Amino acid sequence: MTDRPMQEIIIRRAPVTLHPEATVQQACAEMRDHRIGAVLVTDAAGRLLGIFTGRDAICRMLAEGRDPATTCLREVMTPNPETLGPRQRAIEALRLMRDSGFRHVPVVDGDQLLGIVSRGDFRAGEQLHLEDESHLWERM
Repeated sequence: MTDRPMQEIIIRRAPVTLHPEATVQQACAEMRDHRIGAVLVTDAAGRLLGIFTGRDAICRMLAEGRDPATTCLREVMTPNPETLGPRQRAIEALRLMRDSGFRHVPVVDGDQLLGIVSRGDFRAGEQLHLEDESHLWERM
């Protein structure tokens, strides 16, 4: 179960991408319309520059009193986010999210953006395997 590669998990939908000059208001509308928790920020060639998440909207926008209609993504995105390759396994993605404290990870192959995975993309068995692994390490 935890042997599924990222390319098998991301196959279900294309990532939502915006350019760095898009506004936070545009990003939040896309996230609402697509019912997703993050948008990827890319350059004109489609290369990944950053990620903007619901957590960024709260911590970097609302908490700082910024105007979402005039704030560009480049100002508040997480630049150069951690990524996974298409051949990495589901358990590796889950470990990365757990250890780093985030819920979304872009999947790239070199400079080519392939997709994004979130915790909700993984099967219950994969998440249980991670929990079992965590409990084992806690007992040591």
